[in-house]
Amino acid sequence: MSSEFNQNSYSSKMDKSIKSFMKDISTLRTGRANTNMLDTIKVDCYGQMMPIEQLATVSVPEARLISVQIWDKSNIALVESAIQKSDLGINPQVDGQIIRLRIPDLTEERRKDLIKILKNMSEKAKVSIRNIRREANEELKKKLKDKNISEDQYKNFEKIIQKLTDTSIEKIEKITNDKEKEIIQI
Repeated sequence: MSSEFNQNSYSSKMDKSIKSFMKDISTLRTGRANTNMLDTIKVDCYGQMMPIEQLATVSVPEARLISVQIWDKSNIALVESAIQKSDLGINPQVDGQIIRLRIPDLTEERRKDLIKILKNMSEKAKVSIRNIRREANEELKKKLKDKNISEDQYKNFEKIIQKLTDTSIEKIEKITNDKEKEIIQI
């Protein structure tokens, strides 16, 4: 009877939300160069919006430098323009088929802005986790109403889902705190 409700699918959904959150915050610019910073930038090329990594090789040769080796010369201006229009706040330097992005030191004001953005992303991730909990609890209530599970099983599953939710939210808070420390670091 207990196989009627699959808590593993909800655990998996919560894990995916956490992974998605981690991917999102990896694009936040801290004081160090990181190839993930360019993940959100799309270039209007070949009649469609393409990520930079499909048009070039992106590397980090130094701690504060991102190098973008563009494969097709005709795309250099397009990639440069997309980087300038992005919210990275970095001015690209073109040298042949290579675009260099020097990562400047973060100002105190920019650090505060980044922390606000981080907290907003964190809250969205927590809401996502809570929505998964709500979805699981609705399924449990339906199974109880349809008499597919007993009252005791309902209470046990509800506790399991709440524990999964609490654990997932704690993970998000820890990741957020670690990233905040990274942003604040000079």
